[in-house]
Amino acid sequence: MSGRKDFLSQQAPENYVAGLGRGATGFTTRSDLGPAREGPSEDQIKEALAKRAAQLGVSFTHLTLINAQINPRSSQAPTPSAYGAVEKKEEDDDDERFQDPENEVGLFATGAYDRDDDEADRIYQDIDERMDRRRKIRRLVPFSPHASSSLSSTSACEAYGLSNSPLYKQIADLNPFAHREAREKQERDEYEAKNPKIQQQFADLKRSLGSITDEQWQNIPEVGDLTGKNRRTKQNSRQRFYAVPDSVIAGARNSTEFDTSVTDGAQTNGSSSDNVDGTMTNFADIGAARDKVLQVNLDKAAMGSADANSGSASTIDPKGYLTSLAKTDLRSKDFDIGDVKRVESLLQSVIKTNSRHPPGYIALARLHELAGKPVKARDVMAQCCSLNQHSEDAWLENIRLNEGHNAKVIAAAAVKENPQSTRLWTRATELETDQQSKKRVLRRALDLLPKSVVLWKQLVQLSQDESEARLLLSKACSEIPASIELHLALARIVETVDEARKVLNTCRRANPKNAEVWIAATRLEEQVGSKNTANIMKRGVQSLANENAMLKREEWIEQAEKCEEEGAVLTGQCIIKETLSYGLDEDDDRKKLFMEDAQASISRGRYEIARAIYAYILRIWPTSKSAWEASANLEKVHGKREDLWNVLEKAVEAVPQADDLWIQYANEKYQSGDVDGARIVLGKAFNQSPSENIYLEAINLEAKNGQIDQARELLQQARQEAGTDRVWIKSVAFARTHPEANETNSSTALDLVNQALQLYPSNWKLWAQKAQIYTTLSRLPQAREAYTTGTRANPKSVTLWLLLSRLEEQQAGSVVKARSVLDRAKAQNPKNERLWLESVRLERRAGNLTAAKNLMARALQPSECHKSGILWSERIWHLEPRTQRKPLSLEAVKVVESDPTLFVTVARVFWAERKLEKAVTWFEKAILLDSDQGDTWAWYWKFLSMHGSEEKRADVLEKLRLAEPRHGEVWAGVRKGVGREGWGVERVLEEVVGALE
Repeated sequence: MSGRKDFLSQQAPENYVAGLGRGATGFTTRSDLGPAREGPSEDQIKEALAKRAAQLGVSFTHLTLINAQINPRSSQAPTPSAYGAVEKKEEDDDDERFQDPENEVGLFATGAYDRDDDEADRIYQDIDERMDRRRKIRRLVPFSPHASSSLSSTSACEAYGLSNSPLYKQIADLNPFAHREAREKQERDEYEAKNPKIQQQFADLKRSLGSITDEQWQNIPEVGDLTGKNRRTKQNSRQRFYAVPDSVIAGARNSTEFDTSVTDGAQTNGSSSDNVDGTMTNFADIGAARDKVLQVNLDKAAMGSADANSGSASTIDPKGYLTSLAKTDLRSKDFDIGDVKRVESLLQSVIKTNSRHPPGYIALARLHELAGKPVKARDVMAQCCSLNQHSEDAWLENIRLNEGHNAKVIAAAAVKENPQSTRLWTRATELETDQQSKKRVLRRALDLLPKSVVLWKQLVQLSQDESEARLLLSKACSEIPASIELHLALARIVETVDEARKVLNTCRRANPKNAEVWIAATRLEEQVGSKNTANIMKRGVQSLANENAMLKREEWIEQAEKCEEEGAVLTGQCIIKETLSYGLDEDDDRKKLFMEDAQASISRGRYEIARAIYAYILRIWPTSKSAWEASANLEKVHGKREDLWNVLEKAVEAVPQADDLWIQYANEKYQSGDVDGARIVLGKAFNQSPSENIYLEAINLEAKNGQIDQARELLQQARQEAGTDRVWIKSVAFARTHPEANETNSSTALDLVNQALQLYPSNWKLWAQKAQIYTTLSRLPQAREAYTTGTRANPKSVTLWLLLSRLEEQQAGSVVKARSVLDRAKAQNPKNERLWLESVRLERRAGNLTAAKNLMARALQPSECHKSGILWSERIWHLEPRTQRKPLSLEAVKVVESDPTLFVTVARVFWAERKLEKAVTWFEKAILLDSDQGDTWAWYWKFLSMHGSEEKRADVLEKLRLAEPRHGEVWAGVRKGVGREGWGVERVLEEVVGALE
């Protein structure tokens, strides 16, 4: 056993600090430093200095002067410690080696100074002074003023190089460190002179490079490795030989042939072939290729993301490989003969290595077939079948390669070797030409395979008599009681309903865990008009739940939609009723989930199932306003008007406080031409909920029908009973559009707006109405005052700022004031895209295109409105040249992602380039993104009026009526104009299309 200690038992080396290698250094806390104490004051320092001077026998001033001359770097006298030791400041006191890295003033700057520290300072100071005196003695010449000499003291001092000054001045002038520094500097200079750097050696040559000519510079040789070994290696690498590929040999062989065919890329414009070698550049083709790339990128951006890894990976399905080979339509002239021979040798090696591998034979046979050698292919497959008698694929391939009687012979041999193969029997049946022969083969097959559903189905399909098919299906069901498909087929063709029920009950007992049987039973009851349909489905769900064989709720919805598709609507509704809540807890957000299911069914065109889902929701939450609105919207879009009225009637009875439902009900009555019915609905609404919405709807109804006095009385009553800001705004607008008989200066409207502002001083619409009234009367100062007061009352109203700016620009003609208004608005409302857009348009209208571009660049900064679709559209269409529109559109779509205004701009770009299909795609994307934007509909209608068909325009107009857009930069201005309250969407559409740029 070795006497050496193990590693952990050994003594640690000197200067070892635990954890220092991994960065775990120590730290100092306040408890380690002790309590802080205040240092001596200035008076105490002066008193200590005076005491120390008295001990040394010199005056305080003399002591300070000597210290300043000996240490000229110090601007103050050395400060003695509290115990009398004079602190000595070294020249390298700020050396980083002696500083604490976490404390720049010194490691022990905050430590307590005691007598032991003072004694240590005295000892170190005495040692330093003694060493200094020793250095001085070595450098000084002994000199005594009392020695006898013929020289005077002055001449003696001059002879030895000393000045005739006091001793303390001589000592101060003889700095020992100065001599040492001079010596070190001299030694360093001598060393650098003897050993110059490479940079210094070539300094003169580098300076002379400035005078050489360009020709001399070009003649400077390149630096390279010219050693013998590397030179020989490079020469050997250049002499390496490579195998010539077959394509080069084939190209050389065909170089002397004449080609009489015309390729797709042949020149048709009569141009010479000089541009084949690339000496001529076809810029038209380059531009077309660029446009195609941009178009593809725009499509990818619109779809959200490109298809990931499209075509980058290849997977092989071993089972479907031969099938895929059979579907390929290739001709022998598509391949080179050399490739065929090479593949043939590989496949020959495969079958020789493993003669029991049928896929190798099949591949070789198809290669021969592809090369135009069918006889050789048949020989290969015959050899394969002789070696692999039990391979279905081999026999099927052999049958395929043969025709007529030979194929039947091979099929007979195949089923003889493989009597249990359904595929071979099916293929043998297909070879027969008459029905009787097919039946005979199938009966022979069923004798050997009585449990084959495929063979029974084929035999039933060949039966022309219904009674024969019924007998065959009965026999098949007795042979295969677990086959649901056969039982359902038998239930469809039996003579009576009772027999069908009996067949389904038999199938249900044989398959208690299958939901398809219960669905078929429910559909049977629906077909006969039985009232027991819902009960059958309820029993089926209970039975499946007891057997733990319930489907998922998504699968049940699929089954219900399948029933609707096949005409069994009642069965689908029963499925929804019994299974929609399956698997959900009370804590789950079931209502939201059910609403999503309904929307998904609507998107797939299964409206009856969606109605069933809404009915289920309303049974659980009968007072849900959102559910009633969704159900009414479904009937409005995809149902009949009578069904919509029924839904709305039930909705207002269930939720009488829902003003929106009452208003929708009245609007539907009015749009159908039943004005009295609309008045009756609103009268019921007044009895249930006399709110501002009901009042305003009644006022609109009377105004549309020309009952101005009745509408005016309703407004007065509304101001008294429901005097909200909306009622006052509607009163002012009504007074402007329908003045009284003797009124000429809109006095009634002014009085109403002033009264309203006393009640609602911060409502920006009231201030805008007041300013618009003054503008109509050509009283610009009062209009400006109204806008200004409104912006003070509501500085966050962007619309007021925009109206004030346009007043200054268009009415007063002052662009400078308009610009100032917008600057103040942007200060109050930072990062507002509408204000930036108005600033850009102001400069553009004033002709300052450069300023407009600068403002647009600022607006599209990431810190402002980088993802604003209207700003990108303004830049694309008005601030950039036509050639840059498509690249900018691609960039904008990537940045903004989804914005209807931007999509319309992209559609207009394609429209300008006569790419009409792309334009239609982008217009429809914009409408799907936000159907409430009227400007989108107007641009699309303008496009269709030039390039669309009558059917397309009619379809778009119908969708526009259903959408009833209310917003849009141009649409809202036209729709809310004075005197346009009763306009329909068609008339507004015509005005907006005419107002578009």
